[in-house]
Amino acid sequence: MKYPPINCKYPHMLHGGDYNPDQWIKNPEILDEDIRLMKLAHCNVMSVGIFAWDALEPEEGKFQFEWLDNILDKLADNNIYAILATPSGARPLWLAQKYPEVLRVRANRVRNLPGERHNHCFTSPIYREKTRLINKMLADRYKDHPALLAWHISNEYSGECHCPLCQDAFRTWLKQKYGNDLDKLNYAWWTAFWGHTYTDWSQIQSPAPNGDTKIHGLNLDWMRFVTHQTLEFYKNEIAPLKEITPNIPVTTNFMGTFEGLNYWEMAPYIDVISWDNYPQWHGNRPDWELASDVSFVHDINRSLKGGKPFMLMESTPSMTNWQPVSKLKRPGMHLLSSIHAIAHGSDTVQYFQWRKGRGGSEKFHGAVVDHCGHENTRVFNDVTEVGKTLEKLDDIVGTTVKPEVAIIYDWENRWAIDDALGPRREKKDYLLTCQSHYRPFWNRGISVDVIDMDADFSNYKLLIAPMLYMVRPGVAERIEKFVKDGGTFITTYWSGIVDENDLCFLGGFPGPLKKVTGIWSEEIDALYDDDVNFIVPEKNSTLELNDEYEAKELCDLIHTETAHVLARYKSDFYAGRPALTVNEYGKGKAYYIAFRNNNDFLDDFYEILVDKLSIKKSLDTKLPLGVTAQLRTDGENKFIFLLNFAPQKNIVDLKQVEFLDILSGEKVSRKIELPGYGLRILKKVL
Repeated sequence: MKYPPINCKYPHMLHGGDYNPDQWIKNPEILDEDIRLMKLAHCNVMSVGIFAWDALEPEEGKFQFEWLDNILDKLADNNIYAILATPSGARPLWLAQKYPEVLRVRANRVRNLPGERHNHCFTSPIYREKTRLINKMLADRYKDHPALLAWHISNEYSGECHCPLCQDAFRTWLKQKYGNDLDKLNYAWWTAFWGHTYTDWSQIQSPAPNGDTKIHGLNLDWMRFVTHQTLEFYKNEIAPLKEITPNIPVTTNFMGTFEGLNYWEMAPYIDVISWDNYPQWHGNRPDWELASDVSFVHDINRSLKGGKPFMLMESTPSMTNWQPVSKLKRPGMHLLSSIHAIAHGSDTVQYFQWRKGRGGSEKFHGAVVDHCGHENTRVFNDVTEVGKTLEKLDDIVGTTVKPEVAIIYDWENRWAIDDALGPRREKKDYLLTCQSHYRPFWNRGISVDVIDMDADFSNYKLLIAPMLYMVRPGVAERIEKFVKDGGTFITTYWSGIVDENDLCFLGGFPGPLKKVTGIWSEEIDALYDDDVNFIVPEKNSTLELNDEYEAKELCDLIHTETAHVLARYKSDFYAGRPALTVNEYGKGKAYYIAFRNNNDFLDDFYEILVDKLSIKKSLDTKLPLGVTAQLRTDGENKFIFLLNFAPQKNIVDLKQVEFLDILSGEKVSRKIELPGYGLRILKKVL
């Protein structure tokens, strides 16, 4: 249960940030000072060259690598490594001026002006060739450089282009998907609605505000195409790198649950997953709730490669400058939020940015080195503390966790739900619903994988699929097998509604999930924000729920077929109708939650199931509110991260179990105190 390090030539936790020496070429004294400060902050890696294309190629065919040679040599001479970037995220102005086809066209069919970043067409042959060329030159020049640790491909891939090149590529992609059969496409998209039947492939256009946006199959396939085309561009970028430096890993920084790309489609082509994390700490809800939501995303990134450690590529050492309120991290929060990523499977803590620039839109974004230019700041001290802490965690590098619980969060399902005109226009909240089902496990220190519906279910005891609106072919059959073999399955209202083309299932909802859930849904009631219903548990039911719980926003009106009723609605015309059911299916069970609820119901519901299914906790104790315990293991040792996201101190009872505190070197047992925003990292030999 231990993976190799990101690069075997440096088998330690990585600590560093985005470094932009191209902004300081005219200030060599600052570049020299940077090296001193990096060593002082216990940084061992820098991401270099992310937006440096115009510094590397100021004119077409005229390359200047000497400044980068100097930087990489200085890093290597000081035992600091480089994650070297390909610069496609921001192409130089001369390229757009000479080849305007590389600029994106918006959905309204207006081409962008030069400027900004991510303003390029992924389909453009010219742009692909230019990126391939400069990437090849980087690989040729630095393939044997001692500082090179990994490749950072572009930056935060995002956006779409609607230019003629992309329209043609979209039609070609559709022809391949539908076997060059326009009738199949018309049926899959249900184009007879509003008389939109296509009679020639040339009639198909991408969704546009001044064109078609109501053909949901078109919208869905366009989103799939955008992921496909982004991935094809990425493959074009890595081709020369893989050819010239086959042993150097490649990554590209994801953006959490960014809705524009299906990261599950991209993950197989990425050696190590990385992502950029910018929570709004100390806001209008408790930090521990936000920490749970961030943990959900950390677990997605660990799950994308089946448990392989990921990289925290960007985080802020202090604050951002683009959020509505750029609040500073309170004392303790920087170390806590950094180790938070390690606890869920990261082998790095990296920042945007190393040094604040003097101009541009991010000149006030948090950085390790502020405009004052020295180390005598609170933030620099916080970063140094993280660096020193990571140096004590060598044994944790490459470790992972194999959870017994999985939650399905599926990008295509989200696209389809967001596009659906019903049952509510607002507050459909697929992501928030998945995170609310995750939180009871986080509060109890139970590890969770966050997967898509095409993943392997067989290794879990409990599989949770909130709002599984779309059910792609084969998914229901695999869920049935999972339950038949002894697994426990949970799904909710607004599940089993459409197929992979966003066509409604016939024969009653939840469509292909009817057999395993043992129910069918007749209607769904969308409540106004001020409306409330309640559910009442059945007396003497097998679930042992005792309290009444609120039902809000969405109430599914269901009938039982083979399922047993565990709770019923209390009021309205559907009073007495089933609201919570369980169906015994083979050796396992399937629960159907028909109503949207508050956290109190999910907390009680999952507490009972955790006990019934004997699901393992990271630490066999009751955790105070605001504290979580997360586990990593190498198969011989358990590493338990106790994280207190409350501003006040909390006590955790270790009972009679003895642990080694990795940071202090002391043996601990019984009760230990966690200060506000404090943490402990414990080791236990299995």
